[in-house]
Amino acid sequence: MQEKLTLEEQKILLRLARESIERAVKGEELPPLDLSALPSSLCEEGSSFVTLTSHGKLRGCIGSLEPYEPLAEDVREHAAGAALKDPRFPPVVEDELNGLQIEVSRLTRPVPLDYRDANDLLTKLRPHVDGVILRDDPYRRATFLPQVWEKIPNPAEFMDNLCYKMGVEQNLWRRKHFDVLTYQVEEFHE
Repeated sequence: MQEKLTLEEQKILLRLARESIERAVKGEELPPLDLSALPSSLCEEGSSFVTLTSHGKLRGCIGSLEPYEPLAEDVREHAAGAALKDPRFPPVVEDELNGLQIEVSRLTRPVPLDYRDANDLLTKLRPHVDGVILRDDPYRRATFLPQVWEKIPNPAEFMDNLCYKMGVEQNLWRRKHFDVLTYQVEEFHE
């Protein structure tokens, strides 16, 4: 990740996320984004996750692990996706909009984590610092943002839950050598 975003840049992204969610929930089209009116850091390719909570509980979370569009567009796209397309939840409805809290996580590029075996992996994980991607093949993967360490602080349990999220036996990571990648985030919220 380049430099951290300024407070003003964070506020712009949160405003874009809120606008995107409100329009998507109401079935309205988003106007084209005028990149020339934004700070250059928000126009550079970037990847993000947008997490929605309501009354302290997860309500949606959608994002990308690799950058493929300007960061501002990425946030808008994933904000609408978190509200309407997270398969774990029904779509957000208008009555919920005022109670939603928005968190944006800007990701660094994932890097492979070299490890010998399960015990070595546990020593190399950095709780509360790294997001983790577990990959079995190009089509089967799962990730937890670094914020998930707050709810699952034990590295072995973290990996068990990541396997479960990926759709494999919870402790398979102890017996099978998966590709593991790590990344960090710059997180901010309303």
